[in-house]
Amino acid sequence: MGYTVSIAMLDFTEEQKLAQTAIRSWCALHLEPKVPALEANETSPYALMRELAATFGIGDMARAAFEKKKARPASGAAGSGRDGAGALTAILMMELSRCCPGFALAFGASVGLFAGAVLSRGTPEQQEEWALPVLTFDKIGAWGLTEPGAGSDAFGSMRTVARRAEGGYRLSGQKTFITNAPFADVFVLYARIQDGEGAGHVRAFLAPRGAPGLTAGPPMRKMGMHASPTGEVFLDDVFVPTSGLVGGEGSVDARAAARASLKGERFGMTPMCLGIVDRCLEESIRYAKEREQWGKPIATFQLVQDKIARIYTTRSILFTLLMRQIEADASGHDLSLEEASASKLYAARATTECALEAVQIKGGAGYMQGSVVEMMARDAKLFQIGGGTDEIQILRIARELLGGA
Repeated sequence: MGYTVSIAMLDFTEEQKLAQTAIRSWCALHLEPKVPALEANETSPYALMRELAATFGIGDMARAAFEKKKARPASGAAGSGRDGAGALTAILMMELSRCCPGFALAFGASVGLFAGAVLSRGTPEQQEEWALPVLTFDKIGAWGLTEPGAGSDAFGSMRTVARRAEGGYRLSGQKTFITNAPFADVFVLYARIQDGEGAGHVRAFLAPRGAPGLTAGPPMRKMGMHASPTGEVFLDDVFVPTSGLVGGEGSVDARAAARASLKGERFGMTPMCLGIVDRCLEESIRYAKEREQWGKPIATFQLVQDKIARIYTTRSILFTLLMRQIEADASGHDLSLEEASASKLYAARATTECALEAVQIKGGAGYMQGSVVEMMARDAKLFQIGGGTDEIQILRIARELLGGA
């Protein structure tokens, strides 16, 4: 279950720390002032995403990576597919989450889930046509797996079907709780083949906003993650040409690919959780030093010290988990499904607890809307539900360890 490397990664490099400082500065100057409007749904996150991408040259880097990838077969150069960007991506998601987890979620769902699914299983043509515009932020992507009534049994209860038609497929069904769905330009949609060869198999399809029969509902009202638009997708006999079948006609059942995306999503929650806990720790320490009761700062009270110490402990563990994940990515080592579930289970529970403790430390001030820790507490709860509930993670860990017993 383990792996060996010559030097363990214990911290970010100096170059990565410089990037972290730059991103944190951008968040303070550009994202933080807009959080109230994002939380109130008075503004969309997407223009700000494009501003972020332009500031740090994310689009240019994506185009350069594509050109390098296209040139690789001609030169005969081998590649593992790892570009060393794992640490920078983690830092970006951590820093965005310190400021506004909902914004980070919308950002990650477009780039990580939609583009990631196309990059991992799509044909070269699909990658360039569909993934590249999302990576350059010319378009926003949504990844549609969950359906009404399906919940954790996404595949067994899938009712969205794809019927074979001349030149492609026709999709009918409904997706729900889909991040970015109300405003996405492009969609990855999972459906069960209804007839012919491969009947019963689940495949992934690409469809653009505006395709006849494809409609997206308005943003849903949620407990948290207000800055991340979530909605439904309705498919009424939507025609998808064969070129829109992810991986092409020779592709296999997409369940493994979808599970890989979920595995990536579970690991992707670690930096987001770390960002939330780090901000809660910062807010708690500052408030405990400033707030006085009975003539002295509440930081002198042992029960407050206990809460702060436990938040710090969680932060330390999450940072260690993140370092392991970054190191594994850099070395080309795929961590196991049970480890992904274990990381998500711990991170989700601990982050929610830490955010609630930060609210407790601030008392009434922490409970009021507009308080940073109030937002963090609401947003953290999603991690115990999205990407597979805590209960599903426990079942997955046990089944993997016990060999399906």
